[in-house]
Amino acid sequence: MAETSLRDAMSRFATGITVLTVGGEQTHGMTANAFSSVSLDPPLVLCCVSRTAVMHDAITNTKRFAVSIMGAEQEPTARYFADRRRPRGAAQFEAVDWLPGPRTGAPLLSGALAWVECELTQWYEGGDHSIFLGQVLSCSRSEGTRALLFYGSQFHQVDTR
Repeated sequence: MAETSLRDAMSRFATGITVLTVGGEQTHGMTANAFSSVSLDPPLVLCCVSRTAVMHDAITNTKRFAVSIMGAEQEPTARYFADRRRPRGAAQFEAVDWLPGPRTGAPLLSGALAWVECELTQWYEGGDHSIFLGQVLSCSRSEGTRALLFYGSQFHQVDTR
């Protein structure tokens, strides 16, 4: 059996695409696919963020974050928030439509399939990343049915109807 890198092996696992956001003085956004529901009671989600990422400090400093679950038409937005050359701070949100989350003030991206606002409850070291556990403060969904996925190191669109 040939040696395969973890990155190559994990490219065979399809994941949804999200954009994590933080508002206020630490305003920042970041594309992420390491996101999952953890518990319904209490409502908890997790996301994993590199400890060297700007988002890591933004979440640990504000203790609140939001998640926009990307629709199929939002591949350009996902690519934008993955681009390290984009502006920093609030200026990065001038290129997209968004509304402030009612509970966190974090940007909720227009056109997303769903939105989740969270308060950070715990975090754990996980290698070169931190695993952030968030208590869901509010969530909502759109009527969209076309999701943006990441598989085989590429974006894909799927219709969930």
